[in-house]
Amino acid sequence: MSNFDVIVLGSGPGGYVTAIRASQLGLKTAIVEKENLGGVCLNWGCIPTKALLKSAQVFDYLKHASDYGLTVEGFDKDFDAVVKRSRSVADGMSKGVQFLMKKNKIEVLNGFGTLKTGKKVSVKNAEGKETEYAANHIVIATGARSRELPSLPQDGKKIIGYREAMTLPKQPKKMIVVGSGAIGIEFAHFYNSMGTEVTVVEYLPRIVPVEDEDISKQLERSFKKAGVKIMTSAEVTGVDTTGEGVKATVKTSKGEEILEADIVLSAVGIKTNIENIGLEDVGIATDRDKILVNDFYQTNIPGYYAIGDVTPGQALAHVASAEGILCVEKIAGMHVEALDYGNIPGCTYCTPEIASVGLTEKQAKEAGHDIKVGKFPFSASGKAKASGASDGFVKVIFDAKYGEWLGCHMIGAGVTDMIAEAVLGRKLETTGHEVLKAVHPHPTMSEAVMEAVADAYDEVIHL
Repeated sequence: MSNFDVIVLGSGPGGYVTAIRASQLGLKTAIVEKENLGGVCLNWGCIPTKALLKSAQVFDYLKHASDYGLTVEGFDKDFDAVVKRSRSVADGMSKGVQFLMKKNKIEVLNGFGTLKTGKKVSVKNAEGKETEYAANHIVIATGARSRELPSLPQDGKKIIGYREAMTLPKQPKKMIVVGSGAIGIEFAHFYNSMGTEVTVVEYLPRIVPVEDEDISKQLERSFKKAGVKIMTSAEVTGVDTTGEGVKATVKTSKGEEILEADIVLSAVGIKTNIENIGLEDVGIATDRDKILVNDFYQTNIPGYYAIGDVTPGQALAHVASAEGILCVEKIAGMHVEALDYGNIPGCTYCTPEIASVGLTEKQAKEAGHDIKVGKFPFSASGKAKASGASDGFVKVIFDAKYGEWLGCHMIGAGVTDMIAEAVLGRKLETTGHEVLKAVHPHPTMSEAVMEAVADAYDEVIHL
């Protein structure tokens, strides 16, 4: 039996980052993966979707070339080539993780891993052969998959999840997207940009429901302008797949409506991969589909840890990576502080992009803060106007008494690259006045942050 200091179960952005950090700290490390290194994020999530969305953006530029004084004739999309480019990007990233495993001398154990008592892992390879490995510390990072609703049983052809949505053999003429979180919204934007007629069905009263209300309103305006049909406070109660396409029954406040389409994309959240991995045999405690852990990701059983989507924190790639690093640094005896889940940025890569961190205006008021709110529209930004991307705004929320930066919410071109300023500012306990006095470059989209803060303090120049 091979013995390790650390065995990591799962090689997504939580697992492979955990393994690399463990190796950097001098721990003999192995990683178990049943499919491709990089997990869902690199192979079927974050990375390939961004490749699809880039193709959509370039196609949009071509469609609006005349807005920039350019003439482009005879262009068209090749849906199959767009999908192939996305897969090529994903494959390249997965190969990159393979290189990182070799570079950091991490042993890759290919197969399905099952936890055993006594700090052991059994790995069953493709041929069915099982090998047992022991470690002082076992980190569970098995991630999650597309959640299925009883009214939307996925068949992989007419009712699909995000995985199939990335590799459809042909572009659908009509698509119904159920759910308006990041996954649903990104695919709705991609397929609409490619020319598919898209309807988004959201159970709650507004799309992107975790975002600030102003963000939801702006995105709905932008999506409707782009031709996406939005149905909120609506529920798909059943789908008939017996015909050539699908007929979805949608229950709304006005009654039932039948929508016809080629495909229904179910994007109603995720289900953790915690079945059949030996949790019950080892006695690891779970609650509502999540593994229970302390601030440093230790489960109730000594020597077993869990990070990423299988734990109660936000199901985001960057959260999983941060948790994994913190977990193994604690194992290695370093002094570490618990992760601040109130300062985790969230991003949605549609057009316009969405990025946010901290409290929404409603949450800040409900928490009892006396607040100052500032807002700066990109329609007043020189860089945004010159770029032809003036949709959206930056919104900031400060505590009026102490100047604490409570929240930052952005919608517009490139805002997913801008949100880190707010994350860092909040981490360093920056006040509104300090942001105001930090000179921002002109002309840039990032000026809008400074201008929004200036608006909160009645010092805005360009409004």
